[in-house]
Amino acid sequence: MAASMCDVFSFCVGVAGRARVAVEVRFVSSAKGKGLFATQPIQKGETIFIERPLVAAQFLWNALYRYRGEHISPTPEGCWAQQPLRMEETCDHCLRALEKAEENAQRLTGKPGQVLPHPELCTVRKDLHQNCPHCQVTYCSTECLLAAAEQYHRVLCPGPSQDDPLHPLNKLQEAWRSVHYPPETASIMLMARMVATVKQAKDKDRWIRLFSQFCNKTANEEEEIVHKLLGDKFKGQLELLRRLFTEALYEEALSQWFTPDGFRSLFALVGTNGQGIGTSSLSQWVHACDALELKPQDREQLDAFIDQLYKDIETATGEFLNCEGSGLFVLQSCCNHSCVPNAETSFPENNFLLHVTALEDIKPGEEICISYLDCCQRERSRHSRHKILRG
Repeated sequence: MAASMCDVFSFCVGVAGRARVAVEVRFVSSAKGKGLFATQPIQKGETIFIERPLVAAQFLWNALYRYRGEHISPTPEGCWAQQPLRMEETCDHCLRALEKAEENAQRLTGKPGQVLPHPELCTVRKDLHQNCPHCQVTYCSTECLLAAAEQYHRVLCPGPSQDDPLHPLNKLQEAWRSVHYPPETASIMLMARMVATVKQAKDKDRWIRLFSQFCNKTANEEEEIVHKLLGDKFKGQLELLRRLFTEALYEEALSQWFTPDGFRSLFALVGTNGQGIGTSSLSQWVHACDALELKPQDREQLDAFIDQLYKDIETATGEFLNCEGSGLFVLQSCCNHSCVPNAETSFPENNFLLHVTALEDIKPGEEICISYLDCCQRERSRHSRHKILRG
């Protein structure tokens, strides 16, 4: 039967009405928990739903080094060192890439003179960018600046203490970076934005109910998740993170989250349900190029250019990944994993709006499954797949 819970469709956008009649959430089993099922035919290539996250946050290493043009990577001695590289600057709210596709290509290839054809396909609007007047964090638009302030940023804004290492939030972020090196898979700031959202909310109970929709784990499973996120070396640092988290953000309405058991559960919730968010002006430009109607010779030349661009990126920086952060999505979290999924997640709008699209025809009653392999790792394969389909 359909699950009885808070409205899991409340964060769907655009086709939210379509999602309500096309799918439903059901209890599957004690092992799998909830699942998402089709209630009417869904055609291959159809967008099943588009969803915005309850909260999202950029990974802290990305946020720290995006302005400095540095990359953190392991040295032969096992230490972490700064190396010249390019991290993409993103909107602090919706994670939209803020640099133009050509700038992104120049930084990823290490070629300042790199020029992209069809520059008109890049949709980045630098004239719309805004900064918080107090801490100078950057947003892609006035709308995002106001949305962040309305939901959580009034609590989290450090104001003139942005660079003060003794500010409670800065101490928390530095502690997180010291125990969770790249590649990041979660962020303590996602948890911080959950707390800040409740602190600022007029209806605190609604947000607490929404966050409670995400799957829970047993104590042993939670320990395994902590171990996976922090590793053997830093697993014992969870208590330090809890103390700093409490010092910076304690909220009476969420007092259980600040206890040792509650904090471990919150940590596991984010580790289990956090969805990587991939935003890239370069990826969006490639998708736009794939959609162009071109003469066969022009198409061949453009495809060859893009293939070489990816090779140059791999040579300069390694595998191209555009995972900027993570978010919590209510409806998407109801989708179970499959090694042979019938749907996939993507971020084609270059922001945190998650699209779930059918990979094949789905019949009423069939479960909608996705691959938990990070969608950010599939960008290049999409371009290759488009070439095959055109051929």
